[in-house]
Amino acid sequence: MNTNFLQTPIDYLKGVGPNRADLLRKELGIHTYQDLINLFPNRYIDRTQYYKINQLQRNSSEVQIIGQIIDVHEVQQKRGKRLIARFQDDTGDMELVWFRGHKWIRESLKLDKEYVIFGKTNWFNGKYNMPHPEMELLEDYKKNLRSAMQPIYPSTEKLSNKGISNRVISKLMQQLFTETKGVFVETLSEKLISELKLVSKSDALFNVHFPKNQELLSRAEYRLKFEELFFIQLQLIRKNLIHKSKIKGFPFTKVGDYFNTFFKTHLAFELTNAQKRVLKEIRSDLGSNAQMNRLLQGDVGSGKTIVALMSMLIALDNGFQACFMAPTEILSVQHYNVLLDICNKLKISIKLLTGSSKTLERRKIHEALENGELQILIGTHALLEDKVKFKNLGLAIIDEQHRFGVAQRSKLWKKNSSPPHILVMTATPIPRTLAMSVYGDLDISIIDELPPGRQSIKTVHRFDKNRLKVFRFIRDEIAKGRQIYIVYPLIQESATMDYKDLMDGYESIVRDFPLPDYQISIVHGKMKPADKDYEMQRFIKGETQIMVATTVIEVGVDVPNASVMIVESAERFGLSQLHQLRGRVGRGAEQSYCILMTSYKLSSDSKTRLETMVRTNDGFEIAEVDLRLRGPGDIMGTQQSGVLNLKIADIIKDSDILLHARHHAKKILTKDPSLKNPGNKTILYTYSQITKYKNIWNYIS
Repeated sequence: MNTNFLQTPIDYLKGVGPNRADLLRKELGIHTYQDLINLFPNRYIDRTQYYKINQLQRNSSEVQIIGQIIDVHEVQQKRGKRLIARFQDDTGDMELVWFRGHKWIRESLKLDKEYVIFGKTNWFNGKYNMPHPEMELLEDYKKNLRSAMQPIYPSTEKLSNKGISNRVISKLMQQLFTETKGVFVETLSEKLISELKLVSKSDALFNVHFPKNQELLSRAEYRLKFEELFFIQLQLIRKNLIHKSKIKGFPFTKVGDYFNTFFKTHLAFELTNAQKRVLKEIRSDLGSNAQMNRLLQGDVGSGKTIVALMSMLIALDNGFQACFMAPTEILSVQHYNVLLDICNKLKISIKLLTGSSKTLERRKIHEALENGELQILIGTHALLEDKVKFKNLGLAIIDEQHRFGVAQRSKLWKKNSSPPHILVMTATPIPRTLAMSVYGDLDISIIDELPPGRQSIKTVHRFDKNRLKVFRFIRDEIAKGRQIYIVYPLIQESATMDYKDLMDGYESIVRDFPLPDYQISIVHGKMKPADKDYEMQRFIKGETQIMVATTVIEVGVDVPNASVMIVESAERFGLSQLHQLRGRVGRGAEQSYCILMTSYKLSSDSKTRLETMVRTNDGFEIAEVDLRLRGPGDIMGTQQSGVLNLKIADIIKDSDILLHARHHAKKILTKDPSLKNPGNKTILYTYSQITKYKNIWNYIS
């Protein structure tokens, strides 16, 4: 089948017409024949079995029966009328009921003819009935292209109301297969199909829409899922290979004085094996001729900042500048303060640039950057401004990746005649399957162990009625000289309600922890930055014992003396947020605690989240649960979710197929990076169609 034929607008398919075409476009995004073919069923109803009326059970299940209509009449009811048909087979009789469309239905019903009916049965007044059954004359039923496993397609309320039922969509699908003769262009190579014993493209599409049995359906689904994931992986891996071959990086050939002096003299503790492994991976990237494009994931507190610093020292040793970009001002100030001390000892010039930097200070920074005096620049989005120009930027580090879009990353590239090495860091561990699909074009390094001497944080779940006990515990911790965070949720839609929750909470805490014995800081989104900063500083210096806050402290407050994190209305937080908040404590040598406070009313998802937090401190395990609960789109945030607009595969349930697909994509590209071998001709053609249409499923038939 010519692929161009599949680009025919859906309006031209027999049975569609302009009104239906408009609805299909708006409601299901179906513009062409191709889009309709790739509308895959959500589920299937097994219609292999026929029931007799005397076999029906009172459980309201969906059944199909063969029989005849022997009588049709109307019955008055409080509102309007209902149409009733008496339906019988050789074992008994039942009623078919319609509450609307009487005239049309009455005219179309034929008495004493064999019908196949299908629908849900009810037991009412000592008799079975079936409201609004699907019906077809037995002779037509036998003629039609259909399967025993009846597909149920995605739909919307609007489509149902406008009469585009599941049956209508099935009929359109039949029409499409009739017009295409069920023949579709193959998209995978013969070698791959025979090696993996896959069914052909045409068979897969036919059996996913009209399966005769469960086995044919499974094979069809496997083939289509494999193909979808294979081409996503092929795109990502190829992008990475092209990137490495085309985009030359600056080879950092030596590890010199800055790195060695820091390592021998100023590194106060032994690096973990995971940190050593990751540094080795980064060094090998920096030493090759290709531009580094690496994602560094590590759990909260696993020591990513030290790895980032040591990578920057290698850039400096090779005569280049480095920059470090963080998503918030608080975080960039914190990185700056940590690095300032070390840079002073090593006589390295370092500056901070944020939205609040004064004009005069900015001017000095711009000048020192361009003439090369300034070696390291730390900052927020302010680093992306056009005025910020480097003399020779060799390495750009981006912290908390999911807060920066891909477009912002490429802005950093353009700061130089040739792009700097890029290291993206994230403290939100990403499940392996998701990382392979979203960041498949980045090389991935993982720090999966915590520095020695770190005690794991004890997490407990408490209901509101235990509040007095919790307050007693806080007093005991403060008496030991510790500090406490109390965090309230912030959900944008109800900012006023959140503010009220926070202020009510603050007032009750002030009552329970009165002056002069206790000092309390408060930080929330409505405060001016200067006031926020003042309150933060008081807490950091230990002048206040309790910090009451909304989630502004989720990222980047490092107070080793703070040992308790109390999360109010914890059921209103997502898992990764709870994990980030918990990571704010446990930064000192003392045992730390995280207390999750909730009301008694909890949804099953909330229960799962709380149980997960209490059970484990492992960010990767938490991310897996989060992925199961929320699905990939939500986790990646808006700019990333488009990557995973999957039609048939599910990266959680089909993770084994994903690994399989990635393995084969890698194997093919290793031998034939440009897909020029005659054996890969079909794959190359399909691949070129992808890049042409952008959307993976617009070409895959």
